[in-house]
Amino acid sequence: MKKILVIGPGGAGKSVFARQLGEILELNVIHLDSLFWKPGWVEPLKEEWAAIVNEILCGDSWIIDGNYSGTLERRLAACDTVILLDLPRLTCMWRVISRVRRYRSTTRPDMAEGCPERLSLNFLLWIWNYRRRTRPKVLRLLTSSNAKVITLQSSEEVDEFLRQTANLI
Repeated sequence: MKKILVIGPGGAGKSVFARQLGEILELNVIHLDSLFWKPGWVEPLKEEWAAIVNEILCGDSWIIDGNYSGTLERRLAACDTVILLDLPRLTCMWRVISRVRRYRSTTRPDMAEGCPERLSLNFLLWIWNYRRRTRPKVLRLLTSSNAKVITLQSSEEVDEFLRQTANLI
């Protein structure tokens, strides 16, 4: 595992997991949220975002955390491992609400500067509907990928995966 994607719904714990896995494997962790957003929650131009992703993918090793479906196919083609955090939606909703409370009016560590934590109905609906709307598309892309796919469906599975990985090193 040298080029790893960590994907899943909001609140699944992608950023924390990626950071922990990066420490274990001693790999650079790239949080797409911190590169995508500009201060004030401004999106980059599509061409600009594509160039950023292309530059990241040129690296010899990395862990990339984030979804961003517009570049997912390119990232899948470049990675050797995908870790899908497929946690229950109530867990994800609870974590997002807790995260908003924890980082209220501040920028969390895996987010771009100038983008204070916020919560919107659209984001909550995206999380709530992820399993029905987004997940089937992601699973289709994963079946056509050459990468090893690891699906973790609970906090316990996440913790066990990290423990086993650390024991292999």
